[in-house]
Amino acid sequence: MNLIARLPHCFVRTMLASAVAIGFMMFGAAPNLRADRYEECHRRLARADHRLHEAIEHHGYRSAQADHARHNLAEAREHCWNTYHRWWDEDEHRWHTERDWRDEDHEHYHEHP
Repeated sequence: MNLIARLPHCFVRTMLASAVAIGFMMFGAAPNLRADRYEECHRRLARADHRLHEAIEHHGYRSAQADHARHNLAEAREHCWNTYHRWWDEDEHRWHTERDWRDEDHEHYHEHP
């Protein structure tokens, strides 16, 4: 009889411990997933920015290659903005939380006649 009387108490404790463990697994992983997603945007934008720099350096500021790379950078920024409401500025090495990029940026690389 003593075992039967203790059974509900053990069951409740086991259920509570299980719920706590599941909560830690679910909510403990969420910040890491978000950081990984931001990191994916960071890498994507850094790569697109680097390709634009390379295109300007090798083909000129107004070349078809630079325009294509500029378009890809704008798409990467739009993707990150639409997904996370932030975008990485590779030149300033910081996240922006405002949609304040310029489609015609990198003008400091513009060729002077």
